[in-house]
Amino acid sequence: MAMNPLMDSAAERALRYLSAIDARPVAPDPDAVERLHELDEALPEGPTDPEQVLALLDERCSPATTATAGSRFFGFVIGGSLPVTLAANWLAAAWDQATGLYRITPATAHLEQLTLAWLLDLLGLPPESEGAFVTGASVANLCALAAARHGVYERAGWDVDGDGLVGAPPLTVIIGGEAHPSVVKALGLLGLGRRGVHRVPVDGQGRMRVDLLPEMTGPTIVCAQAGNVNTGAFDAVDEICARAHEAGAWVHVDAAFGLWAMATPGRAHLTRGLADADSWATDAHKWLNVPYDCGIAFVRHRGTLRAAMAITAEYLPTETEYRNPSDFTPELSRRARGVEVWAALKALGRQGVADLVEGTCRHAQAFADGLSEAGYEILNEVVLNQVLVSFGDPETTERVIADIQLDGTCWCGGTIWQGRTAMRISVSSWATTDEDVRMSLDAILRCAARRRPAT
Repeated sequence: MAMNPLMDSAAERALRYLSAIDARPVAPDPDAVERLHELDEALPEGPTDPEQVLALLDERCSPATTATAGSRFFGFVIGGSLPVTLAANWLAAAWDQATGLYRITPATAHLEQLTLAWLLDLLGLPPESEGAFVTGASVANLCALAAARHGVYERAGWDVDGDGLVGAPPLTVIIGGEAHPSVVKALGLLGLGRRGVHRVPVDGQGRMRVDLLPEMTGPTIVCAQAGNVNTGAFDAVDEICARAHEAGAWVHVDAAFGLWAMATPGRAHLTRGLADADSWATDAHKWLNVPYDCGIAFVRHRGTLRAAMAITAEYLPTETEYRNPSDFTPELSRRARGVEVWAALKALGRQGVADLVEGTCRHAQAFADGLSEAGYEILNEVVLNQVLVSFGDPETTERVIADIQLDGTCWCGGTIWQGRTAMRISVSSWATTDEDVRMSLDAILRCAARRRPAT
């Protein structure tokens, strides 16, 4: 089959899917999910017509997707893709550039270098910082903590990347009691242990208790959080940095979505001291609304991230006056994630990013206000785009969540936070409007009213 008709068909199917996404239930139809089993077959012995392959994908899989790209998915911190970023993603996929080495993929490597500089400027991070585009905050935490491990051991006179951890001086890792599991996973992958970390108790919003930080001696990494995944709360990074840096410790900030609050003056009070840290991890596929997957690691100390990640081989043309992306990430072969980030920043500009962040925070507050006025308990201080609501006892709350998901107007998920069962509302999409919030609130209140005990 000729390429142009097949690409036209793919674009037509994709646009048809997106144009109808807000008119369908957010959750996939159970019958459509069941029909996925019609794809189960042995590997074909011979070829299949490409248009038939595409049609099968569209007809069987499109109806079985959750409408996370739409305007009323609030289950996780997932931003639907801005149209310009989706278009850029399609174009970059056609280029098919394995963006590792500048000499081989100059266009996409150049865009990444430029985009990292733009991000440092937008987010108010030190301009000398290094960065890397990776799959998401899980790998961004891994990369930044690998750089942290290198940095604190280098200060202690130990070459951890050359000599490993056997015989190395003890390294202390301090995290908050509500650190995201991806941080703990990264620590395990780096050989620093998942159970051996020092967990600092948190306050009623999930913020690390600075007054309970332990004494820091020897190589130490402190992992702070900007944007608690349940409450949106920020650790007091300014105080943590002051204490840690006085002791010679490294401060890493897991800021999967909270780092984007740095882009808006209205949230500046939350971000005090954030730029004083040594490394940061964030996602662009959350609040910047680029397609999955795209995370970013930043490290203040030039040369440290590269020292932890660089790669070379006799067959690789690594010599260049420009930046080789593969020197800063775990991967050598990788897609050109920076292209859609560049497209988002170019299209939105500084003001557009601020408006996106503030708009979704405003929607979150509207959810909290509407639910509170109806008599339901909001469990968190709504400082960002996260809302936790309880509809009563755990069983009632769980039933309301199930009813909302079945209703299909919107999709919200459940959580257990500080011993309370709650529904979590995460507003992250550029596409969400005041009308989406009104429709969703009406649906939530309708479902909750049916489960409200009679008085």
